Amino acid sequence: MIKFFPDMKTFIQIGSLSIAWYAVLIMTGALLAFYVSKKNLLKVGYKADNIDDIFMGALLFGFLGARIWYVLFFDLAVYLKEPSRIFAIWEGGLAIQGGLLAGALFCYFYMKKRRINFIQAADLIVPNILIAQAIGRWGNFMNQEAYGGIVSESFFNAFPTWFKEMMFIGGNYHHPTFFYESVANILGWVLIVLVLKRFSRVKRGDLTFAYLMWYGATRFFIEGLRTDSLYFFNIRIAQLMSVVFIVIGMIGYFGGFKKWIGSPKPIILWDFDGTIANTQTVIVESFKQIFAKHKPDYKLENVELLSFLGPPIEETFANHFGEANADAMVKEYREINKALHVEHVSPMDGAMDVLNTLKDEGYRMGIVSNKHTETVMLGVDLLKMNDYFEVILGVDQFSPAKPDPAGIDVALERMDADKGQVIYVGDTASDVVAGQRAGSFTIGYIFDKMRENELRESNPNRITDDLREILEILKEDHEWTITMM
Repeated sequence: MIKFFPDMKTFIQIGSLSIAWYAVLIMTGALLAFYVSKKNLLKVGYKADNIDDIFMGALLFGFLGARIWYVLFFDLAVYLKEPSRIFAIWEGGLAIQGGLLAGALFCYFYMKKRRINFIQAADLIVPNILIAQAIGRWGNFMNQEAYGGIVSESFFNAFPTWFKEMMFIGGNYHHPTFFYESVANILGWVLIVLVLKRFSRVKRGDLTFAYLMWYGATRFFIEGLRTDSLYFFNIRIAQLMSVVFIVIGMIGYFGGFKKWIGSPKPIILWDFDGTIANTQTVIVESFKQIFAKHKPDYKLENVELLSFLGPPIEETFANHFGEANADAMVKEYREINKALHVEHVSPMDGAMDVLNTLKDEGYRMGIVSNKHTETVMLGVDLLKMNDYFEVILGVDQFSPAKPDPAGIDVALERMDADKGQVIYVGDTASDVVAGQRAGSFTIGYIFDKMRENELRESNPNRITDDLREILEILKEDHEWTITMM
């Protein structure tokens, strides 16, 4: 038999099984915070599977941490006498600060293993915990807990009757401290996410540190009104932890940690053709020879020739000669292309100066190209660029090809680096889109004026027709991701 709302604490009862409002409201808040956070993380290139794992792990460890914290500091002796009550979370008894610490520890180690930038991810997740906390506090209301001292009945004149009646506990009306904190959490989320993030120049970590300061300050003062605080000797644990949160938040927000640990240099990944190597002539000439031999009557216009420069050659030949003939065409193309390299391939103007400067300044670099690795290496060897790059990836080493971000992901994996500080430089819209999907800061290099509009429309973070300008771009004061934070 199913009963909805059989009593004030219960949401639904199915036979002997009951689901409490407490659990429903906590899970509702957690899911809403997860939904907002997932949108943020997807935008900067993190994978949905990893995001789901983060949520499930943080939720599980958060619940365990919150319960353990409560059991330790509420009355450990009572729970040791009745161990079965340790698991009775439907009775209430979750300490959010213990949950935050346990959830954060899980996230740190998980993200480190998966090469996810912890501080970047924290900025996209942590402020949204305020949403979960705001909704979860109403679970305390349904359990008639997390209240303050005695007040007069007239105190609730501005509140609905149902609200007033629920605050009549043990023969007296009490301060609705759960409500104060719920409102403060919503206000904090608005101020951090909708005001601070949008109307100030935030740095990496600022949103997380703002959360610590806001939640620490509001919890400290509200905890002082509560009558059910957890104590360590004569100190309210929640107030002690709130002071710790405030101190960490202030040090972080005002740059203390960055002064100690410095700011890491971004990893710079390059497309090869049309970006650091001028290979347009050799590519165009190779296509011309193939078409002249196998489609002599086909009129190959310049615009169409230039359209061949971005996509993988396998795709181009499959479109023009059919899937069955594509492999043979690719093989023949590469033979022609290789023979023409010495005569037609040269560094882009300023490329060697930029690469030398970046190497001298300690930047880590790699190449991610839609060309086959063998062909890329042919140009790299010819131009004597090998020593500048830790990884050189052609499309045979990753799949799908750009504009999918797979190549950038593989490069970062081989460099044992995360997505937190990455610049991708390319000369086509597919390069820019690949970088954006990977969450990278993108620089569009204008080499061919005929493709400039398409490149601009892809909306890179910066655009230039002089590679030397990249050295000036690197002096900008922000994080090197698509959102620049």
